[in-house]
Amino acid sequence: MTVLRLSDNCTLQLPVEVAKALGIAPGDRVELTATESGYLLQRHQPTAPNKTPVAEAIRRKNLATPLQYVKAAGPKLAEMLAKKGVVTVEDALYLLPSRYEDRRSITPVARLKTGATQVFHGEILSADTVTTRGGKKQFEALVSDGTGTITLKWFRFNPVWQKKSWRPGRKGIFTGEVAQYGPQREVHHPDVEWLTDGDDLQTVMARDPLNFGRIVPVYPLTEGITQKVMRRLQKEVVEEFAADVTDHLPREIAARHGLMPLPEALRDAHFPGTDADLTCLNSGETVAHRSLVFDEFFFLELGLALKRRGVTMEKGIPFTVSHTYTKPLLQLLPFQLTAAQRRVLSEIKADMMAPHPMHRLIQGDVGCGKTMVALMASLVAVENGYQVAIMAPTEILAEQHFLNIHHWCEQLGVTVSLVTASLKGKAKTELLQRIAAGELSIVIGTHAVIQDKVEFARLGLGIVDEQHRFGVLQRNLLKKKGTNPDILVMTATPIPRTLAMTVLGDLALSVIDELPPGRTPVETRIVFESRRQQVYGIVRDEVKKGHQAYVIYPLVEETEKSDLKAATQMAEQLQRDVFPDLRIGLLHGRLRPEEKEGVMAAFKRRETDILVATTVIEVGIDVPNATVMVIEHAERFGLSQLHQLRGRVGRGGGTSRCILLTPGRLTEDGERRLRVMESTNDGFRIAEEDLTIRGPGDFLGTRQAGIPDFRVANILRDGRLLENARRDAFVLLERDPELSEYPEVRSELVNRWGGRLELAGVA
Repeated sequence: MTVLRLSDNCTLQLPVEVAKALGIAPGDRVELTATESGYLLQRHQPTAPNKTPVAEAIRRKNLATPLQYVKAAGPKLAEMLAKKGVVTVEDALYLLPSRYEDRRSITPVARLKTGATQVFHGEILSADTVTTRGGKKQFEALVSDGTGTITLKWFRFNPVWQKKSWRPGRKGIFTGEVAQYGPQREVHHPDVEWLTDGDDLQTVMARDPLNFGRIVPVYPLTEGITQKVMRRLQKEVVEEFAADVTDHLPREIAARHGLMPLPEALRDAHFPGTDADLTCLNSGETVAHRSLVFDEFFFLELGLALKRRGVTMEKGIPFTVSHTYTKPLLQLLPFQLTAAQRRVLSEIKADMMAPHPMHRLIQGDVGCGKTMVALMASLVAVENGYQVAIMAPTEILAEQHFLNIHHWCEQLGVTVSLVTASLKGKAKTELLQRIAAGELSIVIGTHAVIQDKVEFARLGLGIVDEQHRFGVLQRNLLKKKGTNPDILVMTATPIPRTLAMTVLGDLALSVIDELPPGRTPVETRIVFESRRQQVYGIVRDEVKKGHQAYVIYPLVEETEKSDLKAATQMAEQLQRDVFPDLRIGLLHGRLRPEEKEGVMAAFKRRETDILVATTVIEVGIDVPNATVMVIEHAERFGLSQLHQLRGRVGRGGGTSRCILLTPGRLTEDGERRLRVMESTNDGFRIAEEDLTIRGPGDFLGTRQAGIPDFRVANILRDGRLLENARRDAFVLLERDPELSEYPEVRSELVNRWGGRLELAGVA
């Protein structure tokens, strides 16, 4: 007879032979049931929901119920939640708590810990509006429970209502985060549950079991909704509708990862049991959270796997590499390609020679030479008699690509043209006719390149620059300009691996992880406005040594509403008052292409000492002699933009500097961005920080990227789950390319992706 014993931590470990006899695999859940003769141990068999088409349709209809028809909601609350995009019952189910508070017990005031959100009770000793030394008004209340006192503070309040509510002698239960300022402990804007005369603590807590005596969910709110109202609504929604959520994840995958059914996971994530681990809940590491996140990632990655498979099934252009133009270009270049550039070029050529379309992303830091790799790929297409379309997000970037590429192509006898929205009339008509006739080999432009009027004779390669400014839909429109042309995507914004796996998961990835010889790390430091004269001194010293400088401004011309330094006015002031003996050039986006080319060429030829510019120089200018960059109002720029700008210096052999000039009144995010710039030159680390500060939606514009939105997953927190889900999704599709064994998975995939799976031929 096998004897099973409970361990000290009340867990039961099954010997392997017992598990096998019961048919239990790792990840399975087991049940212990009391019987007359003892306890019955068996594998948990979840009750399979009725999955007939009619039952499934009813469940979907229930989940689509507008919130206003839920008993705890009503039209007004539903209208307020709609502002957050929470419109249906399903939206509410997947609006998980942003954190959890431990309200299982009340802590004496003397034992309150700083940095933690805690529940305590007490009596108001005093309460009144006070004025700080800086002249600001705040409301303060002193509370005691007999073991100690603590100060409660409000910075936004209605004085009349506050004074009336917070009367000395009144008793209540308070919840909030305890902070320490010198010897004084404080709680700002606490929640309160008032005690009426004769009430004791246990009576009040028992009267409101949703908000006390348990681990309490804290939801992201919109203005006008309290946590109490939100909890009451979510309790109603979870109890009435969670059972309508169906599991579609293949059973063997759920078992392998120890996941729980979705209805159960939703219940536990919204209203965890009293024995739940608060740390695990707040870090999103409970089985309930993992189950919901994995499910979301799995269907995202399955869709991306299908999109990629759709590409490999399409008939593409099998290019041949004849070196008609690529070899002569290599001989013209005054430098050699780096090993990383050559490796990536080999990957691109292999893709272009394959019989199915290329879908590849080139990722590399500022100045790594992506444009040259793209030009070499373009010339392979031109050698085969095909046209190339290069799409950049702004006219400035499109113009810079044009200036760089036509410089080399002119010497090779390859025709290049520029198409932008500002092109009008007869000139535009003639250009469009020449593109349609196949007379122009490489066409560079903004989104104007994918407009209906632009027709190509034989488009063989589409190149998208700065992918994060475009969505998948724009990529598809470019693709439709030809018959399954190859697509090459470039970005100078290093994309963290987890983000690349989601937003760009249908692309093969190439990384140029080597800078050309002579690139040196740039010394970066934050300097406040009060030391402006020292900054000018550094610029003058560099020019004395025979070097050049950039001064960057956020705007072209000053406006009455803005206090930002403007390039045009500041160029005049610098020339007149600061550097009257030096030669100053001005470059901004309103100049015509030929004017920009003239300004940049003069700077390159050292005919100007200081180039005053807007972010027009973010990409494309290569002047090794420029050793210092001053960025005015650096706090107004994004991290990736600052990194791009800084990449314009450090291109020669000597020491280069980037000075981030700021007035000193920085927001928390603003200071964090600048400190990151000071601490590292590593584009990938900067990208990780940028992603943390801004979030995935803003970082890559995922809202327009053609993928389903995340409801519960956090790609920063859940990276490991993402990798597991991706692996399982790709393996499943490899084993069953048509998902014929998994009709429910196929149906759910179409449901979640809507009409966005056109490439895969599933929808």
